[in-house]
Amino acid sequence: MALADCNNFYVSCERVFEPRLEGKPVVVLSNNDGNVVARAEEAKALGIGMGEPIGNVRGLFGRHGVEVFSSNYALYGDLSARVAEVLAAFTPSIESYSIDECFLEVPVAAAEAPRWAREVRCTVRRWTGIPVTVGVAPTKVLAKAANRLAKKRCRDTGVLCLTEEACIEEALKTLAVGDLWGIGGSYERLLTDAGFSTAWDLRCAPDEWVGRAMGVVGLRLVRELRGEPCLGMEEVRAPKQNINVSRSFGRPVTQAVELREAAASYAAQAGVKLRGEREAAGALTVYLMTDRFRDEPQYSNAATGRLAPPTDDSRLLVACAVRGILSLFREGYRYKKVGILLQDLVPRGEVQGEFFAPEPDEKSGELMGVLDGVNRRYGRGSLRFAGEGLAQGWRTRFSRRSRAYTTRWSDLPTATA
Repeated sequence: MALADCNNFYVSCERVFEPRLEGKPVVVLSNNDGNVVARAEEAKALGIGMGEPIGNVRGLFGRHGVEVFSSNYALYGDLSARVAEVLAAFTPSIESYSIDECFLEVPVAAAEAPRWAREVRCTVRRWTGIPVTVGVAPTKVLAKAANRLAKKRCRDTGVLCLTEEACIEEALKTLAVGDLWGIGGSYERLLTDAGFSTAWDLRCAPDEWVGRAMGVVGLRLVRELRGEPCLGMEEVRAPKQNINVSRSFGRPVTQAVELREAAASYAAQAGVKLRGEREAAGALTVYLMTDRFRDEPQYSNAATGRLAPPTDDSRLLVACAVRGILSLFREGYRYKKVGILLQDLVPRGEVQGEFFAPEPDEKSGELMGVLDGVNRRYGRGSLRFAGEGLAQGWRTRFSRRSRAYTTRWSDLPTATA
């Protein structure tokens, strides 16, 4: 088993098209440019923490020439898919675990694993520009541990293979129990209080104690630490249970018309995601909230509407969302966020009709196909519902966002002599 993890992924994506950023401190900010969500190693060395509010570190940015970028999700998503495509050529089985991590089945013998891992790493860097670290071990949990240690110990090679028992023991004795995959804050406190300080301590724990204190999940983790595979590859992603689309506004919103536009826009986006999953929604919840961090009147609420029969038609989703948001609106508040949650999802081909429901629109699928096709070709929002508004002054701010180099014709990089 191997884990390939892109290094400082958001920052690496920015560096692919801006070579001048190599070796410089770089950070990427969250929606509305509020907090730091990714840091280059050079930025970490300056003491810039993950999740740090930009107001706390703006002085550091100026003194040390930190390069600052807004999140560019279109770029990151596309480069993630390209990395996964390259990785898939090296393995008979791949599981995309997150936007910057993939588990790979290792197709060679243990003795050949280091060479294979180095080839994987070099090819990904050469073909996509993204640096990756590869950890190889008998199980997923050990591969995660190998990857984590490789980033600290093997920065030059970017590869660590834990295929021999002596190497596994030495590595686990240096890895804090809180750094293990699956060990959150509550489990870390539990284990520390019980005298387990390293991953090796937990591996040696009696099964009876682990089962009593941590349940079945804990037993699986410990057995994985012992080299017993308990977590298989998930090549086919499980269907989503719900779909959520929400964004914080770029400025406080006080007018019902702007809330209505936001709800319509997010419902339309949720519809695109729903069709991408080949599912239909049986219920839609719209919610809104004020900024709980401000010393001002607070209000939050939600409304749920049934969709009978379940549908993936954005027209119906938008109409349901608008009805819901207008029922929730109250004068006198400064709203920070609106969100759309699609629930009761079923495969689109298994939607059952309802006796008293209106007949479904036979041309709905064709119409949504045209809508999605136009927006894929010319960019999201090229064709949209009138209810989404034109100015959209409430939209999330990305004032420092780089270009969508790989997904928008107008943003293609140009070469100069």
